[in-house]
Amino acid sequence: MSDIPGELKYTKSHEWVRVNDDGSATIGITDHAQDLMGDMVYVELPEIGDSLETGKECAVVESVKAASDVYAPLAGEILEVNETISESPEVINQDPYVAGWMFRLQLSNNEALDALLDAKAYEEIINSTDQ
Repeated sequence: MSDIPGELKYTKSHEWVRVNDDGSATIGITDHAQDLMGDMVYVELPEIGDSLETGKECAVVESVKAASDVYAPLAGEILEVNETISESPEVINQDPYVAGWMFRLQLSNNEALDALLDAKAYEEIINSTDQ
């Protein structure tokens, strides 16, 4: 059973979003996604200052099994990237929601958060695809 923290928002493509007190958002891939991929061996992150569009490819994660694109769950500008996972991608496997975050984004449009899934809706999606 995947860990699905209730305070986060999710996408159908298995990214999570944490809204920060300063209005920015921290983004990573879900426990379910890292579990499906297996041991992470490489992460390619966006650059600070990059502008992201919702639903567009913005990063790559590579495991011993496969490589997968990460899609921007929201539009905005990259404020910070997690250099730790560039050097030690396995941190995503160990702690996808805290130490394994990927990047922080200054949102272009806070209303876009309403289009994301809550934990219950995300859990229904992964349960329906696990069968």
